[in-house]
Order: sequence, then structure tokens, then C-alpha cells
Amino acid sequence: MLINFFLTLRKYKVPATLRELMDLIEALRQRLVYANIDDFYLLSRACLCKDEKHYDKFDRAFSAYFKGLEDLHGMLESLIPDEWLRREFEKSLTPEELEQIDSLGGLEKLIEAFKEAKEAAEKAEAEKAKEGQQGEEGEDENQDGKKGPGGRGKGKKKKARKVWDERQYKNLDDSVELGTRNIKMALRRLRKFARTGKDEELDMPDTIRSTAHNGGMLDIKMRPERKNTVKVLLFLDIGGSMDAHVKVCEELFSATRTEFKHLESYYFHNFIYESVWKDNRRRMSERIATYEILNKYAGDYKVVFVGDATMAPYEITHAGGSVEHWNEEPGTEWIGRFTSLYDKLVWINPTPQETWEYSSSVGMTQELVNGQMFPLTIRGLEEGMGHLSK
Repeated sequence: MLINFFLTLRKYKVPATLRELMDLIEALRQRLVYANIDDFYLLSRACLCKDEKHYDKFDRAFSAYFKGLEDLHGMLESLIPDEWLRREFEKSLTPEELEQIDSLGGLEKLIEAFKEAKEAAEKAEAEKAKEGQQGEEGEDENQDGKKGPGGRGKGKKKKARKVWDERQYKNLDDSVELGTRNIKMALRRLRKFARTGKDEELDMPDTIRSTAHNGGMLDIKMRPERKNTVKVLLFLDIGGSMDAHVKVCEELFSATRTEFKHLESYYFHNFIYESVWKDNRRRMSERIATYEILNKYAGDYKVVFVGDATMAPYEITHAGGSVEHWNEEPGTEWIGRFTSLYDKLVWINPTPQETWEYSSSVGMTQELVNGQMFPLTIRGLEEGMGHLSK
């Protein structure tokens, strides 16, 4: 079972190793977890996933492999014979306990009694849940004057989702393998080279000239390495409709991390407001004030927003328009502060350019960035980087 699970993880690009698989097997032998799928999920993730950025891939692999499995009891019952379990159970009992079981009619009678008690408890719990559901439906009907869609009350309880099936915003993976080098080549249009730092590179022309002036005595000259000094602020829309563009955004993110040494990246959802964040797992508790970014990074930074700009227009134009929190100022005010401070700003849109005219929010965003919206294609990136490099 674990071999196939391990192969599934590798299929989903989780970089688990055989050494880590052996650690998991040893932990199971020591019975750190037993017959509990949630505990096994946490243990296997701790053993096989050494970097948080691979958690999302691990969760998808776990869900695919254990799909439909609520707990490990059914699996254990199918793998371990009944007779073996009973013999092991009897070995753990004292002679007095065995005599007491015999007086009750034997182990079979005891198991039947346990089963009947369990069925009775499950039936009582189901009836209680049904009564609670009916009560909530009644409350909804009294409050709203009607029931929810399909004749069901809005208060109907839903089954809790498994931990590994909970979809949360995930940090983009900057180690993703690029499908093509063309993205990197397009980004290379945005370059400004300068020689700064320590003298680490051989200056061949100056060495030859100095050696000649010294009558042939070798005089080695060094110079700082030539580096790209362009400074980039990258803002990435995450979650919601952007889920459909995660792969191409990961490729772009990976390429920017490679090409630009002076890169600062932040996340936002739908539109830019008074705060952004660095880590999606802590986006509610560790936010960074947008004013702090505006004050920290000077106007010589190049600003790149990446998002589909697909939302309700009021999310851009109205205070309180954000779908996640109450924003005191509309998004138009915040994007205006960026365009006023930074001369070079572009918006990269992953949706096809021919569909932009059908979305009023895309048109509004394009106007707010002074028409500098480009599609997330090779040509679009080349045009966007060309604008930033002017």
C-alpha cells in the first residue's frame, strides 16, 4: 500500500525520497498512529514532505490516492483475518477476564452485544442530527418567510471536509519546471546592467593594457561582475478566478525569481487595497500595509501587477467593495497612488486578450493603469517589458 502511495506522491511532483518512506514505515511499526486516517495524514506529511511549498501537491496526491476512504478500519478488516485478531485479543486477557467472558456466553456474544450497542448509538445520533436539521430549517423559514433553494433550509449542516481536501490560497511554487524558455527570454528585455560590488571578475582588456605598460610584467586587473540592476515590485492576484491560471503564473513567478535579483513579491486578492501579504498561509494575521510599501520602495522600481482583473465593478470603485474585508478606500484610490509614484507600471492579464472587452472590470482596470495592460503571452510579456525598459 505504501509503495503505491509513495509512487502517487512522486507522480504529483512531491520530492519524497526512499529514506523518508522508510522513516514513515518505521513510525507505523512503532504505532505512532493506528487506524486513524487523519493521524496518518499528518504523520505521512511530516515524514514525506520537507518543505511547506509542496503541501498543496501532497494534499492533492493524498486525496487522489485515498479518495472515498473515511477511516482505516475498513482497510484493516479487509487485510487482517478475523481469527488472527481474536487470537491476539485473547492473548492480552488474564485468566479471570477469560472466565468472565465465558460466563457472558463467550466472545461471540460479547462482540454481538458491542455491535448492537454501536448500532443503537449511531441510530440515536442520526435521529438527533435530523431533529437539529429540521429545527434549523424551521428557523430559516420563520426568519426569511421561505425555505432555501430546493425547499431545504439554509441552516442544513454539511459534512466537514477532510483536512487534505480543504482548498486554501497557496503560495506560488517558484521551483516549477518551465515548459519553455521563451518566458525567460521575454523577461530579459527588462535589463539594465551595471558593475557594482566586489572586484570578482577578470578585466582582460585592462590586464593586457597594464601588462604592456609594465614592459611585459603580468599585471592582473579585476573588476566587479556585470549585473542586472533593475528593481521590480511584483504583485500577484491569488485565489478565486485566478485558480484557473495557477500553472502559468507559477511559470512566470519562477522566471522572475531567476531573472531579477532585486525582486520583491506580494500577494493580493482581486484588487489592490490597503494591505497585501507575503505568505498565503498567514494572510489574515501577517498583512503588510500598502502605505508601507509605497514609502519603502522608491520611484525607480518597476511595478508589475499579475491578475485577471475579473470581478464586480464595485470592488474597484467603492469603499467596502472587497469581498474579504471592509476597505475604507476604494481600489481606484490605491491604484492611483501607484501610478502617481511609479512611472513604469504594467498589468499582466492571464486571460485571452480577445475576451477583455466583455468584462467591464477589465476595461476599468486597463484605464486605471493608463492602458498598460498586456496579456500573459510571450508577445505580451515582450511588449510589457519593453514598456518598462523605456
